[in-house]
Amino acid sequence: MPSPLSLADVEALRARTPGAQTVTHFNHAGASLPSSATLEAIRAQLWLEARTGPMEAGVTGREQSERARLLAARLLNARPAEIALTTGNSAGWGAAFAALAPLRSGERILVGRHEWGGNLAAMRLAAQRTGATIDVIPSDSSGAVDPQALEAMLDDRVRLIALTWMPANGGLINPAAAIGQVARRHRIPYFIDAAQTLGQLPIDVAAVGCDVLSGVCRKALRGPRGTGLLYVREDFLPRLTPAFVDTRSAPLGTDGEPVLRNDAARLELSESSLALHCGVANALEEALEIGIENIRARIDSIAQALRVQLAEIPGVTVLDQGREQSGLVAFNVAGLEPLSVQSKLAAQGITIGSNGVGYTPLDMEPRGLKQIARASVSYLTTEPEIDRLLNAIRALRGE
Repeated sequence: MPSPLSLADVEALRARTPGAQTVTHFNHAGASLPSSATLEAIRAQLWLEARTGPMEAGVTGREQSERARLLAARLLNARPAEIALTTGNSAGWGAAFAALAPLRSGERILVGRHEWGGNLAAMRLAAQRTGATIDVIPSDSSGAVDPQALEAMLDDRVRLIALTWMPANGGLINPAAAIGQVARRHRIPYFIDAAQTLGQLPIDVAAVGCDVLSGVCRKALRGPRGTGLLYVREDFLPRLTPAFVDTRSAPLGTDGEPVLRNDAARLELSESSLALHCGVANALEEALEIGIENIRARIDSIAQALRVQLAEIPGVTVLDQGREQSGLVAFNVAGLEPLSVQSKLAAQGITIGSNGVGYTPLDMEPRGLKQIARASVSYLTTEPEIDRLLNAIRALRGE
Protein backbone atom coordinates (compact mmCIF):
# COMPACT_ATOMS: atom_id res chain seq x y z
CA MET A 1 0.00 0.00 0.00
CA PRO A 2 1.32 3.50 -0.82
CA SER A 3 2.14 5.67 2.18
CA PRO A 4 1.16 9.36 2.53
CA LEU A 5 3.39 11.76 0.64
CA SER A 6 6.11 13.37 2.76
CA LEU A 7 7.97 16.55 1.86
CA ALA A 8 10.96 14.37 0.99
CA ASP A 9 8.74 12.32 -1.36
CA VAL A 10 7.54 15.50 -3.06
CA GLU A 11 11.08 16.80 -3.51
CA ALA A 12 12.13 13.48 -5.01
CA LEU A 13 9.21 13.58 -7.44
CA ARG A 14 10.05 17.17 -8.37
CA ALA A 15 13.68 16.21 -8.98
CA ARG A 16 12.41 13.74 -11.58
CA THR A 17 10.22 16.40 -13.24
CA PRO A 18 12.17 18.73 -15.59
CA GLY A 19 9.50 21.42 -15.64
CA ALA A 20 9.54 21.76 -11.86
CA GLN A 21 13.06 23.17 -12.18
CA THR A 22 12.16 25.86 -14.70
CA VAL A 23 8.64 27.17 -14.08
CA THR A 24 6.28 27.91 -11.19
CA HIS A 25 3.37 25.96 -12.56
CA PHE A 26 -0.21 26.62 -11.45
CA ASN A 27 -1.89 25.35 -14.59
CA HIS A 28 -1.97 21.63 -13.83
CA ALA A 29 -5.67 21.59 -14.79
CA GLY A 30 -4.67 22.72 -18.27
CA ALA A 31 -1.74 20.35 -18.59
CA SER A 32 0.58 19.16 -15.85
CA LEU A 33 4.33 18.57 -15.94
CA PRO A 34 5.41 15.10 -17.14
CA SER A 35 8.14 13.15 -15.38
CA SER A 36 11.51 12.34 -16.93
CA ALA A 37 10.49 8.68 -17.04
CA THR A 38 7.32 9.46 -18.98
CA LEU A 39 9.32 11.53 -21.44
CA GLU A 40 11.91 8.76 -21.73
CA ALA A 41 9.22 6.14 -22.44
CA ILE A 42 7.99 8.25 -25.36
CA ARG A 43 11.50 8.95 -26.61
CA ALA A 44 12.53 5.30 -26.45
CA GLN A 45 9.61 4.22 -28.62
CA LEU A 46 10.26 6.99 -31.15
CA TRP A 47 13.92 5.99 -31.41
CA LEU A 48 12.94 2.35 -31.79
CA GLU A 49 10.66 3.36 -34.65
CA ALA A 50 13.46 5.41 -36.21
CA ARG A 51 16.00 2.59 -35.97
CA THR A 52 13.89 -0.42 -36.91
CA GLY A 53 11.00 1.13 -38.84
CA PRO A 54 7.76 2.54 -37.39
CA MET A 55 5.62 -0.41 -38.37
CA GLU A 56 8.21 -2.96 -37.23
CA ALA A 57 8.50 -1.25 -33.83
CA GLY A 58 4.75 -1.52 -33.47
CA VAL A 59 5.00 -4.83 -31.61
CA THR A 60 6.71 -3.16 -28.66
CA GLY A 61 4.41 -0.15 -28.88
CA ARG A 62 1.29 -2.29 -28.87
CA GLU A 63 2.52 -4.15 -25.79
CA GLN A 64 2.76 -0.81 -24.00
CA SER A 65 -0.69 0.19 -25.27
CA GLU A 66 -2.13 -2.94 -23.68
CA ARG A 67 -0.17 -2.24 -20.52
CA ALA A 68 -1.75 1.23 -20.43
CA ARG A 69 -5.18 -0.36 -20.83
CA LEU A 70 -4.53 -2.74 -17.91
CA LEU A 71 -3.28 0.08 -15.68
CA ALA A 72 -6.23 2.30 -16.61
CA ALA A 73 -8.59 -0.51 -15.67
CA ARG A 74 -6.90 -0.72 -12.26
CA LEU A 75 -7.21 3.04 -11.84
CA LEU A 76 -10.96 2.96 -12.50
CA ASN A 77 -11.83 -0.44 -10.99
CA ALA A 78 -12.91 -1.60 -14.43
CA ARG A 79 -12.11 -4.49 -16.77
CA PRO A 80 -9.45 -3.94 -19.47
CA ALA A 81 -12.09 -4.73 -22.12
CA GLU A 82 -14.07 -1.71 -20.85
CA ILE A 83 -11.21 0.72 -21.59
CA ALA A 84 -10.54 2.51 -24.88
CA LEU A 85 -7.39 4.55 -25.48
CA THR A 86 -8.28 7.87 -27.11
CA THR A 87 -6.61 11.06 -28.27
CA GLY A 88 -8.26 13.17 -25.57
CA ASN A 89 -11.33 13.78 -23.46
CA SER A 90 -13.47 15.36 -26.19
CA ALA A 91 -12.53 12.63 -28.66
CA GLY A 92 -13.60 9.91 -26.25
CA TRP A 93 -16.76 11.57 -24.98
CA GLY A 94 -17.76 12.62 -28.49
CA ALA A 95 -17.19 9.15 -29.93
CA ALA A 96 -19.41 7.58 -27.29
CA PHE A 97 -22.13 10.22 -27.71
CA ALA A 98 -22.09 9.88 -31.50
CA ALA A 99 -22.41 6.10 -31.11
CA LEU A 100 -25.75 6.35 -29.29
CA ALA A 101 -28.93 5.64 -31.24
CA PRO A 102 -30.18 8.85 -32.93
CA LEU A 103 -32.27 11.18 -30.82
CA ARG A 104 -35.92 11.70 -31.70
CA SER A 105 -38.06 14.80 -31.59
CA GLY A 106 -39.27 15.54 -28.09
CA GLU A 107 -36.63 13.47 -26.33
CA ARG A 108 -34.58 15.10 -23.60
CA ILE A 109 -30.98 15.26 -22.43
CA LEU A 110 -30.41 16.39 -18.84
CA VAL A 111 -27.12 18.11 -18.02
CA GLY A 112 -25.52 19.69 -14.99
CA ARG A 113 -24.99 23.43 -15.19
CA HIS A 114 -21.22 22.89 -15.21
CA GLU A 115 -21.17 20.84 -18.42
CA TRP A 116 -18.06 21.30 -20.53
CA GLY A 117 -18.67 23.56 -23.52
CA GLY A 118 -17.35 21.02 -26.01
CA ASN A 119 -19.85 18.39 -24.83
CA LEU A 120 -22.64 20.96 -24.97
CA ALA A 121 -21.74 21.80 -28.55
CA ALA A 122 -22.07 18.15 -29.59
CA MET A 123 -25.37 17.74 -27.75
CA ARG A 124 -26.84 20.97 -29.08
CA LEU A 125 -26.01 20.10 -32.68
CA ALA A 126 -27.69 16.71 -32.22
CA ALA A 127 -30.71 18.35 -30.60
CA GLN A 128 -31.00 20.91 -33.40
CA ARG A 129 -31.00 18.18 -36.03
CA THR A 130 -33.62 16.04 -34.31
CA GLY A 131 -35.89 18.32 -32.31
CA ALA A 132 -34.65 16.96 -28.97
CA THR A 133 -34.14 19.32 -26.02
CA ILE A 134 -31.40 19.90 -23.45
CA ASP A 135 -32.56 20.73 -19.93
CA VAL A 136 -30.35 21.90 -17.06
CA ILE A 137 -30.49 20.10 -13.71
CA PRO A 138 -30.83 22.65 -10.87
CA SER A 139 -27.99 23.04 -8.37
CA ASP A 140 -28.27 23.00 -4.59
CA SER A 141 -27.30 25.84 -2.25
CA SER A 142 -23.61 24.91 -2.54
CA GLY A 143 -23.67 25.18 -6.33
CA ALA A 144 -23.41 21.42 -6.94
CA VAL A 145 -25.83 19.49 -9.14
CA ASP A 146 -28.80 18.41 -7.00
CA PRO A 147 -29.72 14.68 -7.25
CA GLN A 148 -33.20 15.28 -5.80
CA ALA A 149 -33.90 17.99 -8.35
CA LEU A 150 -32.74 15.59 -11.06
CA GLU A 151 -35.17 12.90 -9.90
CA ALA A 152 -38.05 15.39 -10.03
CA MET A 153 -37.23 16.17 -13.69
CA LEU A 154 -37.35 12.61 -14.97
CA ASP A 155 -39.94 11.27 -17.39
CA ASP A 156 -40.01 8.66 -20.14
CA ARG A 157 -38.56 11.14 -22.67
CA VAL A 158 -35.15 11.40 -20.95
CA ARG A 159 -32.51 9.71 -23.13
CA LEU A 160 -29.32 10.73 -21.37
CA ILE A 161 -27.98 12.25 -18.15
CA ALA A 162 -24.63 14.01 -18.59
CA LEU A 163 -22.41 15.32 -15.80
CA THR A 164 -19.06 17.07 -15.70
CA TRP A 165 -17.65 15.76 -12.44
CA MET A 166 -15.14 18.57 -11.83
CA PRO A 167 -15.87 21.79 -13.74
CA ALA A 168 -13.06 23.56 -15.57
CA ASN A 169 -14.01 26.97 -14.12
CA GLY A 170 -13.46 26.32 -10.43
CA GLY A 171 -13.02 23.95 -7.53
CA LEU A 172 -16.49 22.47 -7.19
CA ILE A 173 -16.84 18.66 -7.19
CA ASN A 174 -20.22 17.35 -8.28
CA PRO A 175 -21.84 14.34 -6.52
CA ALA A 176 -21.23 11.87 -9.34
CA ALA A 177 -22.19 8.76 -7.36
CA ALA A 178 -25.44 10.27 -6.09
CA ILE A 179 -26.37 11.22 -9.65
CA GLY A 180 -25.45 7.69 -10.69
CA GLN A 181 -27.86 6.21 -8.16
CA VAL A 182 -30.71 8.15 -9.77
CA ALA A 183 -29.63 7.16 -13.27
CA ARG A 184 -29.34 3.47 -12.38
CA ARG A 185 -32.66 3.42 -10.54
CA HIS A 186 -34.43 4.74 -13.64
CA ARG A 187 -32.19 2.88 -16.13
CA ILE A 188 -31.17 6.04 -17.95
CA PRO A 189 -27.78 6.19 -19.72
CA TYR A 190 -25.29 8.23 -17.69
CA PHE A 191 -22.18 9.89 -19.17
CA ILE A 192 -19.47 11.44 -16.98
CA ASP A 193 -16.84 13.91 -18.15
CA ALA A 194 -13.95 13.20 -15.78
CA ALA A 195 -11.32 15.29 -17.56
CA GLN A 196 -10.26 17.04 -14.35
CA THR A 197 -11.04 14.09 -12.07
CA LEU A 198 -8.83 11.45 -13.67
CA GLY A 199 -5.73 11.07 -11.52
CA GLN A 200 -6.88 13.66 -8.97
CA LEU A 201 -9.71 11.82 -7.21
CA PRO A 202 -10.15 8.08 -6.61
CA ILE A 203 -12.60 6.73 -9.21
CA ASP A 204 -14.56 3.50 -8.88
CA VAL A 205 -16.81 3.28 -11.93
CA ALA A 206 -18.86 0.52 -10.34
CA ALA A 207 -19.62 2.68 -7.29
CA VAL A 208 -20.27 5.77 -9.41
CA GLY A 209 -22.74 3.88 -11.59
CA CYS A 210 -21.87 5.47 -14.94
CA ASP A 211 -22.23 3.88 -18.36
CA VAL A 212 -19.52 6.00 -19.97
CA LEU A 213 -16.66 7.96 -18.40
CA SER A 214 -14.15 10.00 -20.38
CA GLY A 215 -10.89 11.51 -19.26
CA VAL A 216 -7.66 13.04 -20.50
CA CYS A 217 -4.13 12.08 -19.53
CA ARG A 218 -2.35 15.46 -19.72
CA LYS A 219 -3.89 16.90 -16.53
CA ALA A 220 -3.61 15.32 -13.06
CA LEU A 221 -2.19 12.07 -14.49
CA ARG A 222 0.79 14.01 -15.91
CA GLY A 223 0.67 12.06 -19.17
CA PRO A 224 1.38 13.35 -22.67
CA ARG A 225 -0.91 15.63 -24.64
CA GLY A 226 -2.99 13.94 -27.30
CA THR A 227 -4.00 11.02 -25.07
CA GLY A 228 -7.12 10.09 -23.14
CA LEU A 229 -9.06 7.22 -21.61
CA LEU A 230 -12.63 6.13 -22.19
CA TYR A 231 -14.54 3.70 -20.00
CA VAL A 232 -17.66 1.98 -21.36
CA ARG A 233 -19.58 -0.38 -19.08
CA GLU A 234 -19.55 -3.87 -20.54
CA ASP A 235 -23.30 -4.38 -20.74
CA PHE A 236 -23.80 -0.88 -22.18
CA LEU A 237 -21.43 -1.47 -25.09
CA PRO A 238 -24.04 -3.15 -27.37
CA ARG A 239 -25.99 0.13 -27.32
CA LEU A 240 -23.10 1.95 -28.99
CA THR A 241 -22.62 1.82 -32.76
CA PRO A 242 -19.63 3.95 -33.76
CA ALA A 243 -20.27 6.83 -36.15
CA PHE A 244 -17.37 5.54 -38.26
CA VAL A 245 -15.14 2.51 -38.07
CA ASP A 246 -11.99 1.03 -39.56
CA THR A 247 -10.05 -2.21 -39.50
CA ARG A 248 -9.46 -1.95 -35.75
CA SER A 249 -12.96 -1.12 -34.55
CA ALA A 250 -14.84 -3.27 -37.08
CA PRO A 251 -12.58 -5.62 -39.04
CA LEU A 252 -14.11 -7.37 -42.02
CA GLY A 253 -15.21 -10.93 -41.42
CA THR A 254 -14.73 -13.91 -43.75
CA ASP A 255 -17.90 -12.89 -45.57
CA GLY A 256 -16.54 -9.39 -46.17
CA GLU A 257 -18.94 -7.78 -43.71
CA PRO A 258 -17.72 -5.56 -40.83
CA VAL A 259 -17.74 -7.14 -37.37
CA LEU A 260 -17.86 -4.66 -34.51
CA ARG A 261 -15.47 -5.47 -31.70
CA ASN A 262 -17.07 -6.71 -28.50
CA ASP A 263 -14.93 -4.49 -26.25
CA ALA A 264 -14.48 -0.75 -25.77
CA ALA A 265 -11.88 -0.72 -28.55
CA ARG A 266 -14.83 -0.57 -30.96
CA LEU A 267 -14.48 3.17 -30.28
CA GLU A 268 -10.77 3.20 -31.17
CA LEU A 269 -9.20 3.63 -34.60
CA SER A 270 -6.15 1.90 -36.01
CA GLU A 271 -4.12 5.12 -36.39
CA SER A 272 -2.71 6.16 -33.02
CA SER A 273 0.61 7.19 -31.50
CA LEU A 274 2.17 4.15 -29.88
CA ALA A 275 4.93 6.39 -28.49
CA LEU A 276 2.35 8.45 -26.62
CA HIS A 277 0.74 5.25 -25.34
CA CYS A 278 4.13 4.34 -23.87
CA GLY A 279 4.07 7.66 -22.03
CA VAL A 280 0.53 7.03 -20.81
CA ALA A 281 1.52 3.62 -19.44
CA ASN A 282 4.36 5.16 -17.46
CA ALA A 283 2.23 8.03 -16.15
CA LEU A 284 -0.47 5.62 -15.02
CA GLU A 285 2.08 3.41 -13.27
CA GLU A 286 3.54 6.41 -11.44
CA ALA A 287 0.10 7.60 -10.28
CA LEU A 288 -0.83 4.15 -9.01
CA GLU A 289 2.49 3.81 -7.19
CA ILE A 290 1.96 7.15 -5.42
CA GLY A 291 -1.66 6.24 -4.65
CA ILE A 292 -4.63 8.29 -5.81
CA GLU A 293 -5.84 8.65 -2.21
CA ASN A 294 -2.47 10.22 -1.33
CA ILE A 295 -2.62 12.47 -4.38
CA ARG A 296 -6.14 13.59 -3.44
CA ALA A 297 -5.16 14.31 0.18
CA ARG A 298 -2.16 16.44 -0.76
CA ILE A 299 -3.94 18.36 -3.52
CA ASP A 300 -6.90 19.08 -1.25
CA SER A 301 -4.65 20.37 1.54
CA ILE A 302 -2.70 22.63 -0.83
CA ALA A 303 -5.77 23.98 -2.63
CA GLN A 304 -7.66 24.77 0.57
CA ALA A 305 -4.67 26.66 1.96
CA LEU A 306 -4.32 28.58 -1.29
CA ARG A 307 -7.99 29.60 -1.21
CA VAL A 308 -7.65 30.96 2.32
CA GLN A 309 -4.53 32.94 1.50
CA LEU A 310 -5.89 34.34 -1.76
CA ALA A 311 -9.05 35.51 -0.01
CA GLU A 312 -6.91 37.46 2.47
CA ILE A 313 -5.46 39.66 -0.31
CA PRO A 314 -7.52 42.87 -0.65
CA GLY A 315 -9.28 43.00 -4.01
CA VAL A 316 -9.03 39.27 -4.68
CA THR A 317 -12.27 37.29 -4.83
CA VAL A 318 -12.19 33.48 -4.65
CA LEU A 319 -14.99 32.12 -6.83
CA ASP A 320 -15.07 28.43 -5.94
CA GLN A 321 -18.34 26.76 -5.01
CA GLY A 322 -19.24 23.36 -3.57
CA ARG A 323 -19.01 21.56 -0.27
CA GLU A 324 -16.26 19.29 -1.61
CA GLN A 325 -13.60 21.00 -3.70
CA SER A 326 -10.85 20.09 -6.12
CA GLY A 327 -7.38 21.38 -6.87
CA LEU A 328 -8.76 24.07 -9.20
CA VAL A 329 -8.89 27.49 -7.55
CA ALA A 330 -10.86 30.19 -9.40
CA PHE A 331 -10.41 33.84 -8.51
CA ASN A 332 -10.52 37.35 -9.89
CA VAL A 333 -8.45 40.43 -9.09
CA ALA A 334 -10.31 43.73 -8.87
CA GLY A 335 -9.35 46.16 -11.59
CA LEU A 336 -7.56 43.57 -13.71
CA GLU A 337 -8.92 41.35 -16.45
CA PRO A 338 -8.14 37.65 -15.84
CA LEU A 339 -6.24 37.44 -19.13
CA SER A 340 -4.11 40.36 -17.99
CA VAL A 341 -3.42 38.65 -14.66
CA GLN A 342 -2.41 35.51 -16.53
CA SER A 343 -0.13 37.44 -18.88
CA LYS A 344 1.55 39.49 -16.12
CA LEU A 345 2.23 36.38 -14.06
CA ALA A 346 3.55 34.50 -17.09
CA ALA A 347 6.09 37.28 -17.62
CA GLN A 348 7.44 36.35 -14.17
CA GLY A 349 7.61 32.64 -14.91
CA ILE A 350 4.37 31.82 -13.08
CA THR A 351 1.74 29.98 -15.11
CA ILE A 352 -1.99 30.05 -14.36
CA GLY A 353 -5.09 29.43 -16.47
CA SER A 354 -7.82 31.81 -17.58
CA ASN A 355 -11.22 30.47 -18.63
CA GLY A 356 -14.00 32.20 -20.53
CA VAL A 357 -17.74 31.59 -20.77
CA GLY A 358 -17.29 29.04 -23.55
CA TYR A 359 -15.81 26.55 -21.08
CA THR A 360 -18.87 26.35 -18.82
CA PRO A 361 -21.57 28.67 -20.20
CA LEU A 362 -24.50 27.22 -18.23
CA ASP A 363 -22.71 28.09 -14.99
CA MET A 364 -20.78 31.26 -15.79
CA GLU A 365 -23.58 33.16 -17.49
CA PRO A 366 -26.05 32.90 -14.56
CA ARG A 367 -23.26 33.93 -12.18
CA GLY A 368 -22.36 36.96 -14.29
CA LEU A 369 -18.83 35.70 -14.93
CA LYS A 370 -17.22 36.53 -18.27
CA GLN A 371 -13.72 35.30 -17.46
CA ILE A 372 -11.98 33.82 -14.43
CA ALA A 373 -8.36 33.39 -13.41
CA ARG A 374 -7.55 29.82 -12.35
CA ALA A 375 -4.65 28.54 -10.28
CA SER A 376 -4.64 24.74 -10.29
CA VAL A 377 -2.32 22.77 -8.05
CA SER A 378 -0.68 19.34 -8.12
CA TYR A 379 0.86 17.10 -5.50
CA LEU A 380 4.10 18.59 -6.86
CA THR A 381 3.13 22.11 -5.68
CA THR A 382 5.20 23.45 -2.78
CA GLU A 383 4.80 26.21 -0.19
CA PRO A 384 7.55 28.36 -1.77
CA GLU A 385 5.64 28.20 -5.07
CA ILE A 386 2.45 29.30 -3.34
CA ASP A 387 4.33 32.16 -1.65
CA ARG A 388 5.71 33.26 -5.01
CA LEU A 389 2.24 33.26 -6.57
CA LEU A 390 0.68 35.16 -3.67
CA ASN A 391 3.48 37.77 -3.59
CA ALA A 392 3.14 38.29 -7.35
CA ILE A 393 -0.62 38.86 -7.03
CA ARG A 394 -0.06 41.28 -4.13
CA ALA A 395 2.37 43.19 -6.35
CA LEU A 396 -0.25 43.36 -9.12
CA ARG A 397 -2.59 44.95 -6.57
CA GLY A 398 0.11 47.52 -5.78
CA GLU A 399 0.66 46.43 -2.21
